[in-house]
Amino acid sequence: MIHSPARRAFAAGLVAAGLLLAGSAMPGPALAQQKSEIAITRQPGIIYLPTHIIEKQGLIEKHAERLGVPGVKTKWLTFTGGGSQTDALLAGGVDIVNTGVGNLLLLWDRTRGGVKGIVATSALPLLLVSRDPKIKSIKDIAPGDKVAVPTVKVSTQAILLQMAAGEAYGADQANRLDANTVQLGHPDAAIALANPTHEIKTHFAAPPFQYVELRNVPGAHIVARSPDIIGGPLTQGQFFTTTKFADANPKIVQAIRAASEEAQAFIRKDTRKAVEIYREVTGDKTSTEDLLSYLGEPGMMEFNLQPQGTMRFAEHLSRIGTLRTKPKAWTDYYLPVAHDLSGS
Repeated sequence: MIHSPARRAFAAGLVAAGLLLAGSAMPGPALAQQKSEIAITRQPGIIYLPTHIIEKQGLIEKHAERLGVPGVKTKWLTFTGGGSQTDALLAGGVDIVNTGVGNLLLLWDRTRGGVKGIVATSALPLLLVSRDPKIKSIKDIAPGDKVAVPTVKVSTQAILLQMAAGEAYGADQANRLDANTVQLGHPDAAIALANPTHEIKTHFAAPPFQYVELRNVPGAHIVARSPDIIGGPLTQGQFFTTTKFADANPKIVQAIRAASEEAQAFIRKDTRKAVEIYREVTGDKTSTEDLLSYLGEPGMMEFNLQPQGTMRFAEHLSRIGTLRTKPKAWTDYYLPVAHDLSGS
């Protein structure tokens, strides 16, 4: 942990911007029976905008009642990394998580299909940002350079870095930069990047952190973009759960799909109002105009139900041995509620 004046100053700025969100305590164990109260996790950032609309407008509750399950209560928890979210899911502390595809694939594989996706919520671009003037491309990352990612090896950012290394140095060198990665949630990584004396000078960030860094950290620049690495949009946020929970709560699963679809339509129809809801729910003090400018960046309105680019991820993880079982199609690791979608 950094305790320099620079860190405190930047931390204060992020708190003012509503970007320093701590993990919440987990509720009691989930039971394999139909539930009237469910716990859902997400991470900080505007990637999770559909979940903020769902929470504010009570869309899961609304659609559950329409489907014949009245009185559902939803508890939303914020974690700073996908690893802690998936740990909570496997431990039975939460029922559903919303995080990256790397975590979904790993859990699907390790549980032999006992964890599957419900629907995707966003496929916004991730940016590798550095304040180190010598790092202009992936090949400029030297052995001593540290790169902050939310969870080493399995986060979307860590896997994208592997894919980029494989492209730069050859497929057999995909793990070349694993030793450079440091596990740090996006808020703390942004603080580290802003501290000119901190060893972390590079952060594989998610929005809005990447844009905050580019705007406020001297010398910050883009080294790589996820769409360039993966060849198009890549799902960053999706709901997933255990098949045990899904089997016991089929109407809740259907309600989550319907709620996600309604929230995404709302974002496209009234983006300004959606941003205002995001600010209200998260406490983010960033101006509405700044947030709208972030959403005006290329690829920043990819809020879709269908998984995007996930099989490219799965193929990479299978090739390097992280996945023991290679999926034949994205429908292998998504529940039937999503199988009518044109995913990839």
